[in-house]
Amino acid sequence: MSKKHPIISVTGSSGAGTSTVKTTFDNIFRREGFTAVSIEGDAFHRYNRADMKAELARRSAEGDMTFSHFSYEANELEELERVFRDYGETGTGRTRTYVHDEAEAAKTGVAPGNFTAWAPFAEGTDLLFYEGLHGAVVNDRVNLAALADLKVGVVPVINLEWIQKIHRDRAHRGYSTEAVTDTILRRMHAYVHCITPQFTETDINFQRVPVVDTSNPFIARWIPTPDESLVVIRFKNPRGIDFPYLVSMIHGSWMSRANSIVIPGNKQDLAMQLILTPLIERLVRDAKRA
Repeated sequence: MSKKHPIISVTGSSGAGTSTVKTTFDNIFRREGFTAVSIEGDAFHRYNRADMKAELARRSAEGDMTFSHFSYEANELEELERVFRDYGETGTGRTRTYVHDEAEAAKTGVAPGNFTAWAPFAEGTDLLFYEGLHGAVVNDRVNLAALADLKVGVVPVINLEWIQKIHRDRAHRGYSTEAVTDTILRRMHAYVHCITPQFTETDINFQRVPVVDTSNPFIARWIPTPDESLVVIRFKNPRGIDFPYLVSMIHGSWMSRANSIVIPGNKQDLAMQLILTPLIERLVRDAKRA
């Protein structure tokens, strides 16, 4: 970690809602006048779409039915660690973009399913912001958690996560429910061994819990709304967190444990603004003093 060049990582699996959380961070950065360089986990996939398909086929033929984008081996985690370390030490680094669809292709000039060229970060940024699958990985090859100054986990309960993924992939990617189900099954091994251990490393977790029936996510007709949800916010180290202030400011909230607060689902953005703004301000203030 570097006080001079702080790093924030937001980690959550596909369908968890990390994109919505990124919007909240962007609003904080804009309101407070902070300049952030943003990188996405997709940029550090090891394979483009065609190569990933071929690798999946090869591994399946060998009997490996657990390989997915969640897997460590499907990602350039050493490169991501290098970016974290370089930024923490010097405020420099590089990233690229994974082009998902035709709309992004029109903007980048790169065909869907491929990467743009690596490009250096802009100079003079206040902090680095990462959003993706592997922002807090600790294994025998890398230790990303040690290099990030603020680590946030976005973790809906698993049935809700599946519902969100099924609806997104059917609506925006044209997949059938059966195809998405196959993807979920293939990812389960890596979800257990690569994704969930990171939420022990994160400083703050936001876990959305529906209060409507999600017992069969594969036939759910709609995603539970924020009004039909609660959010459990857990702090790894609650020291210095003003829980009475948060409970007074967020109507309908309460403490469930000494390090956790429960809020109505439609108050998540407000809660994130109240909790994260002073933490980010402190990181940037300390960086400027350093």
